[in-house]
Amino acid sequence: MIARRTLLGALSAAALIAGAGLAHAQDKMYIPLISKGFQHQFWQAVKAGADKAATELGVTVTFEGPDTEAQVDRQIDMLAAALAKKPAAIGFAALDSQAAIPLLKQAQADKIPVIAFDSGVDSDIPVATAATDNLAAAALAADKMAELIGGKGKVALVVHDQTSRTGVDRRDGFVNEIKAKYPDIEIVDIQYGGGDQLQSTEIAKAILTANPDLKGMFGANEGSAIGVVNAVSELGRKDVVVIGYDSGKQQKEAIKSGLMAGAITQNPVGIGYETVKAAVAAAKGEPVEKNIDTGFYWYDKTNMDDPKIAAVLYD
Repeated sequence: MIARRTLLGALSAAALIAGAGLAHAQDKMYIPLISKGFQHQFWQAVKAGADKAATELGVTVTFEGPDTEAQVDRQIDMLAAALAKKPAAIGFAALDSQAAIPLLKQAQADKIPVIAFDSGVDSDIPVATAATDNLAAAALAADKMAELIGGKGKVALVVHDQTSRTGVDRRDGFVNEIKAKYPDIEIVDIQYGGGDQLQSTEIAKAILTANPDLKGMFGANEGSAIGVVNAVSELGRKDVVVIGYDSGKQQKEAIKSGLMAGAITQNPVGIGYETVKAAVAAAKGEPVEKNIDTGFYWYDKTNMDDPKIAAVLYD
């Protein structure tokens, strides 16, 4: 009997401890982040930053995105599912800056603060946006291209999309800088590859074949840039100056080998960290900065090992 009572007491104590642990977990602020995808190392770095902030701030964060950056409908479904859980706040990187507006209006009505990250939306609903200044970053890429091709010649762009804020801003930032400052440079083509390496490779090969005198190509995100590198390599066009965007193992190797001249790197860990930090503040009713500039840098073979640059490069 004593042994039985002891066992029952132990089980009751264990249940109380488990219950307390569950209650504690439920008490933690829940913040889901819906990204554009998982296929690029960039998003894994954003997740790492979000996880770091979650640990420091004592909140629960989830991070998910569709299989490819072409799956707008899938991302919208993920956003709807996350909002149905009534989170304290939500982070969202829009694949289509217009398609999500109805759900964001729902979040606003439910008093769920929205933090846009990486890619903003065409709405004033997000209380903050943690992102790179993509217009300025792409303008820097254009300046580097002009410098490397001697200020004249034909260039082309492979961009991930024309529906997200990042796609539009990186395209326009590059194009507008060339048109404003370099009258002897002609942009002969702009194509969209969905951020997919294989699709971007085929697009870039078609551009190169149609323009045998092409001097340079700009790939506006990780998948686009690797597609351009693949095309230049497969066609033996090492005379073409390739400039990329983002980082990742393949781009870094392409720069070291000389296939790519250089690229713009963002601060993806910082984007994830600042998104969660702003979400926690907004959920508490604290003021947050409307536009959180997470910074960007040009990197090439000459500065990749600089501690300041190496800290924002990722594999």
